[in-house]
Amino acid sequence: MEPTTDRRAVRLRISGRVQGVWFRGWTVDQALALGIDGWVRNRLDGTVEVLAVGSAEAVESLVRACRRGPPAARVEDVEVMPAQGITPKGFIQKPTV
Repeated sequence: MEPTTDRRAVRLRISGRVQGVWFRGWTVDQALALGIDGWVRNRLDGTVEVLAVGSAEAVESLVRACRRGPPAARVEDVEVMPAQGITPKGFIQKPTV
């Protein structure tokens, strides 16, 4: 069993050319490969929002990946904020808010 001190939860707000470029689907693939729980969704302001919960190492890997994004994206900024980390197991794509 993982020590709870190794768990980390963050909320990301990613801006740039990040909608219409498969960013959400790509994020689901990245998170599942890393064993991260949470979700990703588009926001009406043109950003992508992510809740990521997992080992500190896996979450940091996802944050680094989101700074690059999928090939068609152009990431300008990734805001990383601490989060509660209350989410079901798995990683899903949620509707736009």
